[in-house]
Amino acid sequence: MYTPEIIDQAQGLRRMTKARPVKVIAVTSGKGGVGKTNISVNLGMGMANQGKDVMIMDADLGLANVDLMLGLHPRYNLSHVINGERSLEEVTITGPGGLKILPASSGIKAMAELTTAQHAGVIHAFSEIGFPLDVLIIDTAAGISDHVISFVKAAQEIVVVLCDEPASITDAYAMIKILSMDYGLHRFRVVTNMVSSIQAGRELYNKIHKVTDRYLDVALDFMGIVPHDDYLKKAIQRQRAVFDAYPRCKSSLAFKKLAEKADSWPMPSAAGGRLEFFVERLIQASQPQTGVSL
Repeated sequence: MYTPEIIDQAQGLRRMTKARPVKVIAVTSGKGGVGKTNISVNLGMGMANQGKDVMIMDADLGLANVDLMLGLHPRYNLSHVINGERSLEEVTITGPGGLKILPASSGIKAMAELTTAQHAGVIHAFSEIGFPLDVLIIDTAAGISDHVISFVKAAQEIVVVLCDEPASITDAYAMIKILSMDYGLHRFRVVTNMVSSIQAGRELYNKIHKVTDRYLDVALDFMGIVPHDDYLKKAIQRQRAVFDAYPRCKSSLAFKKLAEKADSWPMPSAAGGRLEFFVERLIQASQPQTGVSL
């Protein structure tokens, strides 16, 4: 049930004076270990390199790793926002290329078990952001938990990361099926990761496309590939984004193409395109549905 406080939050967001269109992209997979966070970080770097103001939200609320991947050591994280100790803007840190990072906590069980009220409260904190923002990339947790679904439902664009493993294909299909049949989401972008060539990536995409085309009412878009690349492994070992550490290697060039593709997606317009759109939808997604309208 929507509480008066949550309704007030949504109404207050509509009065934001610095409202601007924000492209919200959820990067998800279903299965862990497919390189989702690496894609989130380097896609963000690529879009920041295009002159966009980009923030990555580490939405793995129990096992955060965006800051770890970049070798950053934030003093505060999302748990301090939940506890009321810091504002969201205070816990946000600046990474390479001006990329903004909203770190989650790591290894704190309570962060992965937020109540509905806490979840809504955290997301409401977005209304306090004072810095400019063009793109918000949500790096979701692995699996298909309620909070993963909530973040994905609230985004405008859904990027599904796929690699050439049976479990990856099965879990990605399960994610798409649930989002489609249970939540009415019908458009998904697919990135094939750790492939040998564009042809191999396309063939991998075709595997899941054939199944979804037969059994689901969804539209899949082949966003592109990230190839096998030793420089990518070296960058991870150095705790740096490959786009920053080795900008001319083949994986960095692939991330540049992915960023260009994402930049070509239509920018949301009117009220539904401002950051309030994401916040209100996330509040709605985390609440039991009633007849109360925001």
